[in-house]
Amino acid sequence: MTAPTTVSTGTRRRVFASTMLGNIVEYYDFTLYGTLAAVLSTLFFPSADPAVALLSTYVGVSLSYFVRPLGGLVLGPLADRRGRRFVLFLTIMLMSAGTAGIGLLPTYAAIGVAAPALLLFCRVLQGFGASVEFTTAAQFMLEHERGNRRNYLTGLINATCSVGSLLAAAVAFTLTTVMPAEAFTSWGWRIPFLLAVPIAFVGLYIRRRLDETPEFREVLELAKHGRVEQTPLRDAVRYHWRDMLRAIGLGAGQRIGTYTIQAYFVTALISAGFPTSLSLLASMLTYAVGPLPSIWGGVLADRHGARVPLLVGYGLFVLLTVPTFMAIGSGSIVLATAAVIVFTVLNNLVSAPLNTAYVLSFPPEVRSSAAALNFNIGTSLIGSTAGLVAVWLHSLTGTDVAFGWYMTAACAVSILVTVFALPPSVDYREPDWSQQAAPTRAA
Repeated sequence: MTAPTTVSTGTRRRVFASTMLGNIVEYYDFTLYGTLAAVLSTLFFPSADPAVALLSTYVGVSLSYFVRPLGGLVLGPLADRRGRRFVLFLTIMLMSAGTAGIGLLPTYAAIGVAAPALLLFCRVLQGFGASVEFTTAAQFMLEHERGNRRNYLTGLINATCSVGSLLAAAVAFTLTTVMPAEAFTSWGWRIPFLLAVPIAFVGLYIRRRLDETPEFREVLELAKHGRVEQTPLRDAVRYHWRDMLRAIGLGAGQRIGTYTIQAYFVTALISAGFPTSLSLLASMLTYAVGPLPSIWGGVLADRHGARVPLLVGYGLFVLLTVPTFMAIGSGSIVLATAAVIVFTVLNNLVSAPLNTAYVLSFPPEVRSSAAALNFNIGTSLIGSTAGLVAVWLHSLTGTDVAFGWYMTAACAVSILVTVFALPPSVDYREPDWSQQAAPTRAA
């Protein structure tokens, strides 16, 4: 494979806008559900046991993650055969349909057990669509122009995720603040979910005007002449499973951290006795500060190597995760807010080299399949179960500190991978796929 060529400024702007809007939709959808979990639990599940209702609501989060490996198995190879642009168009449609569907659902009081079943179906639709959105969007950007600033670019991509989460938290905060509680519980909660529709239309419009990536066009040309076998899923599993395991281990701590920021901090703050409005405000602040460390971590990784932000971020996580949850239980909203902000800075600091490893550890002809598998398996097994583990540990101990120790252990695993098995894709050098991808070539 030849190195990707530099594209025009106009094309670069459209590519970034397309990536940004897709990530906004994905993280708006995900964060909105987690932010309003306490409200949804009272609307879609029996109210006899609030803890069980809340736990059932978080099952929807986990279910949307559990379906992601299946989505990756279907949509990842599709992106390697039909193209990144085609799949990006499909993912934004699926995600938005699931989100808008939640806003249209009747509640448990109206249709009984059918309500939670339909809610979980919408979450499955969201998860299926989101399964390859982030990784395919990252490929789309990096394959248009990669050069020597790959970590900076993936840091920018991660920064846009905070924008989607901030938008979701801001909408929820505004509505819960300006609307009477009864009105919000009755119908106002539907508004944030239905707002996903106009956002999606803008994203679809931009993505329709983009060309396929140069690297994928080259893969198609090689396949036409029999020089590349288009069996991406088989080749990814057969030849690149070690790289996938390394990427999963490298991101273990951050997967839990991301879930905690987007879906559990609000619940933890409310459970600790803070008002819903202040809990949502604290959540908004984490998303507001998130973009800067994402970009900064990418710059550090490009200049000094990926181990610098990874070891600094994960090392501080080991020291500060348990104190973060102690601060949440302290009774001081100032201390709790400061703790979750520091937590967010550390989580986003390590994100850029992780995203690079998720995507660029693999040659172009299997990249979508391998990236979808490693990202979604790690996210499903490690990230999505974090909420269930947190609620379970809280019910046993009466505090979230035990969950802090759980995440600390995951960060220790990521440190070991950083030191002893860092994927080569996060180094400065461009991978030589003509040698590394030889097993996937046709004879």
